[in-house]
Amino acid sequence: MTSLSRQLAQWVVALRYDDLPPEVVDRAKGVTLHSLASVLLGSQSPSGQQAVQLITAEEAGVRRGATIMVNGATVTKGGAAFANAEMAMAGGKLDSFRMLTHPGTSILPGAFVAAETAGASGRDFLTGVAAGYEVMERLAADFIPTVMARGFHAGPVFGIFGPAVAAAKILRFTEDQVNSTIALCVHLAAGNLEGPRNGGRALREGAAVRNAMLAVALAQQGHVGGDTVLEGDAGFYHAYAGNNKGQLTYSFTGATQTSLDKITSALGKDWMFLETLYRIYSTAGYNIAHVDVTAQLCAEHNIRYEDVERVEAVVNWLETQYPSPAFPSRREDAAPRPGSTPYFTAYGVVQRGFPVLRGQRGDVADTKDPPEVLELMHRVKLIPSHQMTLFGPRITIYTRDGKSYTKQSTGREFMWDFDEEARRIRDVIPGLPIPPAQFEDIIATCRDLDRRDRASRLIQLTLKHG
Repeated sequence: MTSLSRQLAQWVVALRYDDLPPEVVDRAKGVTLHSLASVLLGSQSPSGQQAVQLITAEEAGVRRGATIMVNGATVTKGGAAFANAEMAMAGGKLDSFRMLTHPGTSILPGAFVAAETAGASGRDFLTGVAAGYEVMERLAADFIPTVMARGFHAGPVFGIFGPAVAAAKILRFTEDQVNSTIALCVHLAAGNLEGPRNGGRALREGAAVRNAMLAVALAQQGHVGGDTVLEGDAGFYHAYAGNNKGQLTYSFTGATQTSLDKITSALGKDWMFLETLYRIYSTAGYNIAHVDVTAQLCAEHNIRYEDVERVEAVVNWLETQYPSPAFPSRREDAAPRPGSTPYFTAYGVVQRGFPVLRGQRGDVADTKDPPEVLELMHRVKLIPSHQMTLFGPRITIYTRDGKSYTKQSTGREFMWDFDEEARRIRDVIPGLPIPPAQFEDIIATCRDLDRRDRASRLIQLTLKHG
């Protein structure tokens, strides 16, 4: 039988821009815009600046490499990918796939390095981005909670595959080269949960995309990676999931069995990429619906803070034990605190929204929290459930007059189109290091990216001098 990596490689090589459904093209443009906004915000953060300083100090003087966004320095391809990914993560405007992976923080930096190197068109760039997202998310989909339960962080572990595939596609790799790129990613995949559990900071998607660029370079030079590195007896799934039989320790739905065959089933027909959502607020992704769904419920029934007796939210059980029930470091069903899920639910009631610019420096709560929010969060109860979809809480508000009002989230509220992304992401403009007109140019370029000769124009538009 044809191996998984070979099936994926064959699909990636055969994929053409004209094969992409309109909604896939739209999502590729949207995640590009979202990532660029996050890079711009993150460039001003201590961790983003630290990453840029590290790379520029180590790699000054590179003649043929890639550009660090915002800063403009030319460094190695891996260095640029690392710095841009670290800024994207620090900016807090991430995308999210099944709660625990943030594909854009690695895929977009890798895709931009390849696009700049190859002088790729907007169409080639969008095709590579779509391929990178689809491959990464299919590899990750059913296995994320199980990988986390083994002490690995699923974000960077799977995050290496997306940028490597995107870059390989943009660089027009052959089937053998793409196959080897995927195989080499297995050797270089890494990410661990223990550091942040005892005061450290995780090394995440920045390291993943830097390793992805190494895998791409090696495959381009002819390094052969092998064919059964994903499903083989000593392969990726055996190592990271504990077996290559599809047996799961945890899952979002409670299922304990899947099949590796699902990874390539209906590839190119059923686009998993479309499950990617926009994390518009700088908080854990499972909190975003608690803001908007609660706010909508209050608006629909004209519910004010003074009217509320208590709030109940039925949520997916894994959302209460981050990052894994095996190693929980954040229990959302414990006592409420600023930055917890009840805090964001209370914000939805009191403010009918949450400031988009809050928290990009890593601290969601601040001294300006309305006292009503800090009081009401203690009257919000979370109810874990194995039946609830991810990011799809059922919110019930009980009012002092004895009535109750319920709104069920679909879990898809933040899977919007490009126009809605452009409308909502504009709220970051006051916090950007570039003029508003320059960011509007970024929006317009993303919108028309399939008609642009050079995708790397977007890199130039992040520079402070425009």
